Amino acid sequence: MFVDSAQVSDARLSEVTENFVPWVRERLIDGRYVGWLTSEERHVVAGAGVLFMDFPPHWMDPEPVRAYLLNVYVDPAFRGRGLARELLDVAMNDARQRGIKVMSLHASEFGRPLYERNGFKSTNEMILWSEADVAGK
Repeated sequence: MFVDSAQVSDARLSEVTENFVPWVRERLIDGRYVGWLTSEERHVVAGAGVLFMDFPPHWMDPEPVRAYLLNVYVDPAFRGRGLARELLDVAMNDARQRGIKVMSLHASEFGRPLYERNGFKSTNEMILWSEADVAGK
């Protein structure tokens, strides 16, 4: 996903992978992260995940949990088949069944149209990266 979007160097990708595996394992075990994979002939071709985050009660939702959609990816050879849409539907339904009213995400330029078609809106969120983080790209 990061390589396809030219967001990361090989060195940074290795570092991310090394840190991601124990991070996601812990959250899969305790239920803070759920993920779905689509396979064809025993080969994973698409996936998506949701992180359930502790979040202060807010006017959008007084409950203290938000859903953050991440790791949505479809292998280029399998795009155009509706796999991302199917995974998005599953993720949105899972959050809805848990009573979660707010789901957020960070969209790539390729994913943005899918999310907009499904009701996601751009917000006023801002971000700050330290120079060290930007240099690691």
